[in-house]
Amino acid sequence: METMELAFEEFGNPDNSPLIILHGFFASSRNWRQVAQKLSARFHVYVPDMRNHGASPHHPLMDYPSMTADLLQFMDERGLNTASLLGHSMGGKVAMWFALTSPDRLDTLIVADIAPVSYTHSFDHTVFALKALPLAGFSNRKQAESLLASRIPELSYRQFLLQNLILKDGKYCWRLDLDIFQRMAPNISAFPNADHLAPFTGKALFIAGGDSDFLKPGDINSLFPEATFSTIADAGHWLHVQQPAVFTAWVENFLA
Repeated sequence: METMELAFEEFGNPDNSPLIILHGFFASSRNWRQVAQKLSARFHVYVPDMRNHGASPHHPLMDYPSMTADLLQFMDERGLNTASLLGHSMGGKVAMWFALTSPDRLDTLIVADIAPVSYTHSFDHTVFALKALPLAGFSNRKQAESLLASRIPELSYRQFLLQNLILKDGKYCWRLDLDIFQRMAPNISAFPNADHLAPFTGKALFIAGGDSDFLKPGDINSLFPEATFSTIADAGHWLHVQQPAVFTAWVENFLA
């Protein structure tokens, strides 16, 4: 399997225990800077851009085995025999697959608002909305946001997606390859068949947003029987953004 050399951001003292934060679909390391900086007081924090995201290289294949292989190479390149993983959404699925396939390389697993299941929702609407934007006619980002509003009415999600719109050589373009995202989105909604794998019995915490329906205790019992389950009130799927102080405290306490 061809692996990608991942771009990353790094925070904290290298003498501290390593913690790797894995972002979600359409996101990048920049979305986790605030949390990473807080956690860096006690941990050596790495936040890689997953393949096809942020500043990392593009590849036509994007699924959980390939992203897990990238993560293993990332750790090997930095001499990390083991590390703790914190993953949100897509990143949480990468972290879970890593735990199931390379448990000896994992210290502690923390998964934010995602389960080891295949979801039925589609990303087609989001990808089509981004593809429909006439980038060549834009002179500023506000024009893109205004046009996108009719298809993506939620302002916070719209602004999140538009972080992938960059100015290059005087013209706006997508940092993402939207064709790859469209083809690979079913892999992101899914989760690989783990029937042949032993459950992960190490230290694990699953944190759900109280207003989200992505993660329920019954979703994790078979593959992560020893896991601790927690819910953050007044938070949805973006719990680390909506309740950053509570989220960070849960992570710090559990890792400690």
